[in-house]
Amino acid sequence: MLYYFKSIYSACVIISVILMPLSFGEMYTSLLNVKQAINVERQLIDHLETYIEHESERLEDIKRFYAKVSDLHSEVYSGPSAAMANPLVAFTLIKRLQSEWLNLIYSDEAQENTQAFRSGYKEVEKEGSLPKLEDLQGAAKGLMRLQDVYALQVGGLVRGHFQRITDGNPIDIYSPTVSVPLSGDDCFLVGKVAYELEDYYHSVQWLEESVRLFRGAGGEWSPENEGTLEDALDHLAFSHFKVQPALYINPMNGRVLKNVQKYERLLVDSPPLLSTDTGLKRPNTTYLRTRNTYERLCRTQGTQPTHYENPRLFCDYFNNDSPGLLLQPIRREVLSLQPYVVLYHSFITDSEAESIRDLAQTGLRRSVVASGEEQVTAEYRISKSAWLKETAHPIIGRLDQRITLLTGLNVQPPYAEYLQVVNYGIGGHYEPHFDHATSASSPLFKLNTGNRVATFMIYLSSVDAGGSTAFIHANFSVPVLENAALFWWNLHRNGQGDGDTLHAGCPVLVGDKWVANKWIHEYGQEFQRRCSPNPEE
Repeated sequence: MLYYFKSIYSACVIISVILMPLSFGEMYTSLLNVKQAINVERQLIDHLETYIEHESERLEDIKRFYAKVSDLHSEVYSGPSAAMANPLVAFTLIKRLQSEWLNLIYSDEAQENTQAFRSGYKEVEKEGSLPKLEDLQGAAKGLMRLQDVYALQVGGLVRGHFQRITDGNPIDIYSPTVSVPLSGDDCFLVGKVAYELEDYYHSVQWLEESVRLFRGAGGEWSPENEGTLEDALDHLAFSHFKVQPALYINPMNGRVLKNVQKYERLLVDSPPLLSTDTGLKRPNTTYLRTRNTYERLCRTQGTQPTHYENPRLFCDYFNNDSPGLLLQPIRREVLSLQPYVVLYHSFITDSEAESIRDLAQTGLRRSVVASGEEQVTAEYRISKSAWLKETAHPIIGRLDQRITLLTGLNVQPPYAEYLQVVNYGIGGHYEPHFDHATSASSPLFKLNTGNRVATFMIYLSSVDAGGSTAFIHANFSVPVLENAALFWWNLHRNGQGDGDTLHAGCPVLVGDKWVANKWIHEYGQEFQRRCSPNPEE
């Protein structure tokens, strides 16, 4: 019977891996891939350097020709007319006009240099390591997500600061050690993504910054830019019209390119304000009813005194009466009694966490969510994940054994799923969700091992800001603590799902977040669940 369950489990995992979408075009969903893009750009820099060297040599030749001809006109041709009587002088003039100028003007050298540069780019492109349009759009959405969840001021982001408006003044909520300001074209592309999504709340704010920066640069166009001042004004005018149609002439009745001065005057008369009262109203959400609580918990990042001052919460050194932990108990912090949530400090070592991250890298694929009987990608989960079997490395088996010692649960398949390793992307998050299945049609039940009775989540890295784990209905959040692990029960003792375990992975503001999930199933765990320390039914 056990072999039967293991066979079904392995088959389901293999099928899910095969059906998972490939990572191409999803660079933005994993910061590991974003870091790898640095090496890609270094290759392009090398190609550009070669192109500049060749073009510099070509331009030096042109300068030499210019100097030679200019000298002839200033020293020879401007002198006595007798100079042209010299057949050698006459011959060289005719030769230059009939041959040398043509060779210069129609030279293939410039085209050859450009073609070589383009070929180098295409080689890198063929490797599939360049970001797609989807990546640019996903990165822009990530910035807007951070703007919303953490109430960040767009003007501050543009200057490279993470600021929130408090009492009318910008306050730094995080000061990065390394940052870069955004250009007018950067802001234009973010605003354009919002514009194409008909999200005029965001497009107005980003396009206003784009216009300000383009105007500050004198409206000059740079070859690397996609947008121009006119483009930004064009999109901004229509965005304003859609937000407040009574105050603006429909730009579709006469494109803004004919009215640039008018719209520039409008922006001068009504510049963007520092306060949050800009007249723009953030659209309501229909699918995320807990948005306000979720975002508040993300912003407070574990500072909820009314929750943590509960005298029934405690810390201790825990061994679970296990011989394997008697000499080396783990520091346990009980964070919540309902739902029962525990934080185990220093659960793994730095080297163990690094090994797990390394093992997962080649298997990372876009994370999926359950949708009916299928698994699909979704905007509300931005990350990549990989599944590691115990056979991948001895360290996986040691972690499983450690989890069993702490929880008393059997975490070997089919009693539990393989270890899932997750790396979050730009503004990477996982909006409020349950780990346990809430529908009988969930793909989880294809494993024939029951529902997910418990979750054991390990923080494999630290982050600089953001990324907390927020328990929505329980009204508290847990900041990322490197090498620590969270444990909670997903089901009540009667096997029903615990609604208080609704939780979320807050967007990562700054940092590279890695976690590992071990989901334990009901199969074979009924006795342990009945004897769990959770005091609540």
